[in-house]
Amino acid sequence: MRDFACDCYWLTGQARLSVSAYTYGAQEWSVLLLTKEGYRDDQAQRVNVAVEEQNIEVDGLPIRYLSAGEGPPLVLLHGAGDNSLDWRSVMPTLAATHRVYAPDLPGSPDSAKPAADYSPAYFKRFVASFIDYLNIGRATYVGNSLGGLIALRLALSEPARVAALVLVDSAGLGHAINPTFTSVNVPGLSEAAIPFWRTSIGAYQRALGRTALLFAHPTSVPREWLAEQCRLALSPGYLEAHLTALRVLVSPLGQRDVLVDHLSSLKIPTLVVWGTRDRVFPESHARRAVTCLQEGSLALISDCGHMPHVECPDRFLAALNAFLLRRDNVDRWRPEETRGYPGQV
Repeated sequence: MRDFACDCYWLTGQARLSVSAYTYGAQEWSVLLLTKEGYRDDQAQRVNVAVEEQNIEVDGLPIRYLSAGEGPPLVLLHGAGDNSLDWRSVMPTLAATHRVYAPDLPGSPDSAKPAADYSPAYFKRFVASFIDYLNIGRATYVGNSLGGLIALRLALSEPARVAALVLVDSAGLGHAINPTFTSVNVPGLSEAAIPFWRTSIGAYQRALGRTALLFAHPTSVPREWLAEQCRLALSPGYLEAHLTALRVLVSPLGQRDVLVDHLSSLKIPTLVVWGTRDRVFPESHARRAVTCLQEGSLALISDCGHMPHVECPDRFLAALNAFLLRRDNVDRWRPEETRGYPGQV
């Protein structure tokens, strides 16, 4: 029987924390449940850190990225159909202790939209090139949805690049997915909708539809997120790139790229964060994934949907900061050549 280290992080502050024990085969592990009590997710964190918008060229592609802070490198990867601004509510707080990078992946309106297959493998190669261009070195990766799958692929194929991993309602942990996404495979259906989605009214209706799917409480979605979704839809080439990415990710039967059976080979600290009301991927994906990890932890955010960093930023930060603090404290006691700082690949 293989030994697994599944940790539960106890967080300080006023949050009410509930921990339950579960048994998977002969293994017992714990889950951290973050509830609303003690947090105000509707209030933005006020941290005096400047977030800079920068533009570079990676492998010939114009790319926008956001950066902030100083310290160990932290790379934030957004999901399909979104961009780096998804992290706007949490980035200043993270930048108080880390050097944070949040790229707009290819296909986003403010980065290049090449004639590519937009597969997870393609995005993984892009992220590796992005990291090399900026000489970031070994870093901690935080990925939501498709971003989680990209980070996981990078950790599995090039482990020297990844010091720690955070999978936020990640793709790639099971076949199941909301049937809404499998409909992208119906020939001509999405293509017929694109001209309407590219109008002001259509872009707004599309944004409302996404909020109903991605958030537990659609009426509480930040207005700036909704406005950004409308801007994205109106950007030339964005809808086509998004559709291409979705069709690579999802077959009529569910997710195509499932890596859960490879998780046991990871030898890095890994945190799985999941909204308990995620309508895209079932919570069972998170519970199974953490049992497969050598150094796995699971944080469940109650009454929250597919994007905890947008919908429940305070509780998301509580879980992530506890994980980062523990990892950074351990890292300080390691030899210099093993630390996850710039230049140490």
